[in-house]
Parts: sequence; C-alpha cells; structure tokens
Amino acid sequence: MLSKTPFRSGFVSIIGRPNVGKSTLLNQILGEKIVITSDKPQTTRNRIQGIHNLPGAQIVFIDTPGIHHARSRLNKFMVEEALSSIREVDLVMLLVEANRAPGDQEREIAGLLPGVNVPVFLVVNKIDLIDPDILAERLTAYAELFPFREVVPVSAETGENVERLVEVVRDTLPEGPVYFPDDILTDLPERFIVAEIVREKVFRLTRDEIPYSTAVEVDSFREREDGGLVSISATITVERDSQKGIIIGRKGAMLKQIGSEARLEIERLLDTKVFLELFVRVRRDWSENPNILKELGYR
Repeated sequence: MLSKTPFRSGFVSIIGRPNVGKSTLLNQILGEKIVITSDKPQTTRNRIQGIHNLPGAQIVFIDTPGIHHARSRLNKFMVEEALSSIREVDLVMLLVEANRAPGDQEREIAGLLPGVNVPVFLVVNKIDLIDPDILAERLTAYAELFPFREVVPVSAETGENVERLVEVVRDTLPEGPVYFPDDILTDLPERFIVAEIVREKVFRLTRDEIPYSTAVEVDSFREREDGGLVSISATITVERDSQKGIIIGRKGAMLKQIGSEARLEIERLLDTKVFLELFVRVRRDWSENPNILKELGYR
C-alpha cells in the first residue's frame, strides 16, 4: 500500500541588514507585489506575511525590517520586529548581498543565530550583479559565518534560482496544517496595504530625511454599493512644518504626484476605480512618542 505524502507547512523568517532585498525576494516568490520597496534602507517597518501555496505544502514567508543599530523609538520597534520573528518560526533565512563582502553588520547578525533552534539558510542575493568567479569566493566567505543548513544563491530581482530556494525550503519544513485559505497571498488587511503603497510613493519621490519622518494612516475606506468605485481618504504624518511643505510641494504638485502614482497602484490591487484623497499633518517628533507610535500601529 502506497503511503500518502505528508503535507508540509510552516513559517519562514527573512532577516538581514537594511536594503539587501528582503521585500523584493518575497514579492518575487509570491509573483505579486504585496510589500513596498525602494532603494532607500529601512523601508519595511512591520513584519509582513506572504502566503505561498504549493502542491502538498503551504509556506508563510515573513518579511522583516532590516536589522541595524537603532536610535529612535521607531527604529528600535523595527529591529525588535525582526529579532522577535526568529524566535517564532520554523525556518530562518539570512539574506546577504553577493556584491558585498561580509562586514561587521553581517557578522553581528550571524552572531544572533547560535540560539536559534530551527534550520537556518544562507540566501545570497544579487548574483546577477557579480562575476561568477567572485561569487564563488563570496559564497565561501559568507558560509564561514555560521553552520548554515543550506546556502542558496539567488537574484530576487530577476528570479534566478528563486524557484530552487522555495523547493529547498518546502522540503525542510515539518509536517503541518493549512494555516490560511489557499486563495490569499497575505493576511494583511487592504487598508494596511493601501497605506503602505502611499508611503512607498513618499519614499520614492522625496529626498533626505523626509521618508523616514513620515507615516501614513487610512482614515476611511468606502466601497460604493454597485462596486464601481472605492473612495479612500488617507493622512500622511510628518514631524515638522518644513517637511509638510516638501510633501505638499509647490502649488500642491508633490502631493498630487504621490496621490496619482499611489492611486494607479491601488487600482491594480483592488481591481476597481479608486478616488484617493490625501492630507498632510504635522505631529512633532512622532517617531519618539510612544503613544503616537502605538496609535500609528507601531506597537
């Protein structure tokens, strides 16, 4: 009598220093963009779960904020989000960059791993940006940081070897239940994703300290009864009056561009027409105020 192949499932935390491509990798695995990205570090602030269903398996990947030396209360929250994730999962993936030799940040993060009681993979990203001979040297150098269960080179941007990574993760996970319905990509509410899309446009379109001093809340999210339009109102919070002026721009040009680009992406997400209204307010030093941080969802 043939034995039934066991169903495998589990939670997989993706950790690493800021800007190594964690969010890009998760989006590539899912085949859909559920996590915002930018070329600026510390874009991701919360743990974000992406659900990947395979024949006989369900993998819940967790994108985490970059691990760094945090100063503000907000940044300390972000680092704790990442560190707490490695204590609550079935597998940990440390993501590093092939085009960067191991440095102090990578060694410090690897130094957190000896207490981890689940398999740890080393995933070497951005292999499309490096010569194959140098890649071999980098793989060896990174592999010396910790006795990793697997070492997998990938390109999150192009998708090279990502399918192989997913296969190895699936084969390593334990037998388990189906945690989520098979027709969803994330457990995040639409309001959260909409707020993140607006925040991403701020990151991409503004400069200097502006992105790091902003938070976005969705104030209202109303669907018309005939399903023909979704009306959304959101507020961008900044810390100083000068930042508010930059976000709004001359004659409202910057805020209009942020809203226009965000609306198009939200429409693709919701598959319907969207009316998006944006406001800007100043809440001084919100990133250091524990009560405001809690109010904005950074608990």
